[in-house]
Amino acid sequence: MSKYHENLTERQVVLMEKLASIEHIRWSSWQSWCHKILRENCPSAELEKVLERWDKQIATSYKDLSEEEKDSDREQVMRYFDLIK
Repeated sequence: MSKYHENLTERQVVLMEKLASIEHIRWSSWQSWCHKILRENCPSAELEKVLERWDKQIATSYKDLSEEEKDSDREQVMRYFDLIK
């Protein structure tokens, strides 16, 4: 169980996970665009090494992320979760 699930009802945990999945999709889209721009304007072997790691995470669906990686998306949801829970 994630620290972000503490003190949440089952319904709220489900909502948190749906929103975190959306957050991951949003982040992935933004990062894909950033990587495209970087590759077009600043090509280098060093940069490519760094981007490869992030490309793997971009290509991974939320459900297949590690719990630690999911917590990054949950953390973003926490910025507004109190407004909608």
